[in-house]
Order: sequence, then structure tokens, then C-alpha cells
Amino acid sequence: MRSQQASILLVDDDQHSRIALYEGLTRCGHQVRVAENGRVALDLLARERFDLVVADCHMPEMHGIALLEAVRRERDDVPVVLVTSRASVETAVAAMKAGAVDYLLKPIADEALCSAVERGLGQRRADGGGRPGRGGGAATERPLICEDPAMQRLLDRARRVAGSKATVLIMGESGTGKEVLARYIHAHGRRASGPFVALNCAALPEGLLESELFGHEKGAFTGAVAMRKGKFELADGGTLLLDEIGEVPLHLQAKLLRVLQEEEVDRLGGRHPIPIDVHVIATTNRPLDKAVREGRFREDLYYRLNVVPIVLPPLRQRPADIAPLARHFVAKYCQRYGQSLKEIAPAALARLRAHDWPGNVRELENRVERAVLLADGLRLTPEDFFDAELDQPAAAPAAGREVDPAVAVAAGQTLKDVERQMILQALRKTDNNRTHAARLLGVSVRTLRNKLAEYRAQGYIE
Repeated sequence: MRSQQASILLVDDDQHSRIALYEGLTRCGHQVRVAENGRVALDLLARERFDLVVADCHMPEMHGIALLEAVRRERDDVPVVLVTSRASVETAVAAMKAGAVDYLLKPIADEALCSAVERGLGQRRADGGGRPGRGGGAATERPLICEDPAMQRLLDRARRVAGSKATVLIMGESGTGKEVLARYIHAHGRRASGPFVALNCAALPEGLLESELFGHEKGAFTGAVAMRKGKFELADGGTLLLDEIGEVPLHLQAKLLRVLQEEEVDRLGGRHPIPIDVHVIATTNRPLDKAVREGRFREDLYYRLNVVPIVLPPLRQRPADIAPLARHFVAKYCQRYGQSLKEIAPAALARLRAHDWPGNVRELENRVERAVLLADGLRLTPEDFFDAELDQPAAAPAAGREVDPAVAVAAGQTLKDVERQMILQALRKTDNNRTHAARLLGVSVRTLRNKLAEYRAQGYIE
């Protein structure tokens, strides 16, 4: 989806190149100002507002990397795209490490130039157009990349609710980016300068979850050797993300409902309530209305959380986001591992678009990281993303069973082998959610935890 018209500063000392880039950016629908060197560009940036800078790498007086570093120091909210007619591995790595959103080789086709500008503008929108406040740092570390029209409409809705205190319920499959969207809402609201506190409700034992949520006083229970604030108090003045809210036990749901209604929290062992001012965002990867019908989730809490529902579509339903997300992750991991910036071959992009993505954005990121690490050259091919052996489709589970130990039992396997295989399969199926995996297997979370500790000691898992 093409963004609205943007104001772009074009910096290039070569007149012919400057004219070509100016015409290309204008055809993309943007307003363009021109500077013939880095010094003039910095003067313009100090006096005028620009949404993005396109700069040549090789210029007299101030080369493109130096200009990029100056822009990052003075105007960190302005993304920079670097272009060059003399590409080198060293320059590409330096550009990405310095914070360039893209690095293009002249001559540049209009489509490639427009795409690079759109990615830069998209990153700026996801980052809130500037430096995030206290607690919002992850907004720049995990930008929300999207070009899909449905996702753009979803972001518009998220921005509208960001300035309010209405509780938001984000629903979507595992790996779709629910926490990233929650951080986006935080960064775009009046609480952006306050703390962003996240709690995974599925990751804690039931006894610990209550203390983590509400805090406790010294001596409230055995082992409470000091007073401790809960997540609600820590998020005071900011945003609290309750991840996997459906995993909260019923008896804690009543206490959670009271906190949301009264805007005050009672620590365990406390004598008086403590007022709080928190914007609550909850996420779930399973339908809470079904849990309500089955008696596993309180109806009154469900309606209290579901003031502003947002459903994140799976990646397979937003194909326009696959290519920009893949390019973003390539740049991220090339920089992280100190590698030259790699290009995704057209055939690889086509293969990525054709994939079903059961693991959503998280799966895409994992495949890109693997491709960056294992690819031989600077061009990523379909084989770098999809391994013929690793990507063999799993056998279909037996009817009525989500995890079936018989589906992959090989001759010579012991009962211990089958048990381990079944447990690991359940964890893969639930995206390593131990609570869900234990439910599938029909065992307690403690039993599953003990088994995993055993496998870790034996070297089967890390």
C-alpha cells in the first residue's frame, strides 16, 4: 500500500544522478527538496521538516555514512536511505550498522526506489515518528512493519484507541505480533513516556502469578522476606500487557476484575488498597468467548477486557507484508551477525509468498535468521529458506487427537523415546507454551517441567 505524500530530502553531488533520483521520487508521489552535499543537507534539516532522507554514499566534504551518522545524532526520527554507484561489502555493512533503512545500487528502478522509501516511511510510522519515552524503547527495536491494507486499517484503529484508557483485547494466532502491536499502542498514546510492563500469564505457576500481578507485603507468606510491588503498581502511569490472559485461574479472575473496575490494587497481606493509573492491554491466542461458554473464564471479566477488540490476521492473510517483513529481518540479522547485507532473490520471495506460515511472523523471522546464517553468497535463494529435509510435512494426527504418539513411531524406539517425542511434538504444536502442551498431553505443568529438566540434563534440548 502506497503511503501518503511525504517530504523527502535528496542529497547527491552528481547532477545527472540527482535529476534521475528527483524524477523517480516525484513519480512515486512525493515532494522532493535537493541538496548538493551533506553540509547543505544538514542546514536544510535544521530549518525544515522532512519525513525521509535519500543520500549518495560517495560525496566530497561529507560522505553518505558521515551524513547518516549526523542525521541519527540530530534528527533520529528521520530515516535515511543510502544510494551508491560503487557498491562494496564494507560500505553496505557500515551503512546498515549506522542505521540506514536501505542501501541501493545505482541506477535504481522506480519500483525499487519507491519500495525503499515506503519501507523507511513505514518504519518511521511504526516508531511513532521519534524517540520513544521511558518504557517504550522496544518500539524502535521491534518496529511494526506492514503494507497490507487491512493491517493499515487495523493500525489506524490502534492509534485511535492509544490516547484513551479503554481496555484493549488483542486476539490472534501465536506469532502474529500481538505484543508488538501492544507496544505500538503504548508508544502512540499519552502514556508513551510512562513504563511498559509485560506479564506472560501462561509462564508462571498459579501460586506465583497472584504475587506477580498484585504484589505482596513482607511476611505475607512463607518466603516473603520483603515487600514487593506487583505488575500493576510497576505499570502505574503507563501500560500493562497481560499476555495470554486466558491462562489466569478462575479464582484470580475475580480479583483481576476488581482491580480493573476500582483502579486500585490490594497486595497480598496488605491492609489498604493502593490506587493505580494503568492502561491495560490483554492478548490471547484462543477464543475467550468459547472459554466463557465452557466455564473456564468469567463472563464479566471477558466483557470488561473486550472494550476495544482487535483481531490480528495471520500472516497467510496479509501477503503484502511478507516481502517487507523478510527484508527487514534480513537487514536485522545481517547487522547482528556482522555480515554483508544480503538480497532476497525473486524466486525466494515468490516461495515465501506461497508458504502457508503456520507459525506466522515468528516463523518468518526464524527462517530468515537461518537463511542469513547458512547462505553462501549475498543472494538468498529458496533453498536458503526452505530445507528439503527439515521442511518435510508432518504426518496427520489421528482423528480426535491433537497429539498422537503413534504418528511417528519408528522400529527400535523405546517407550522413553516415544514419550520424549510426544512431549516435544506437543511443545512445537503449542509454540512452547507449557500450559497448553500439558493440557494436550493430559499431565500437570509440574510433570512436564520435570520431564524437560530431565531432557535438558541428557542433552536432548538446550
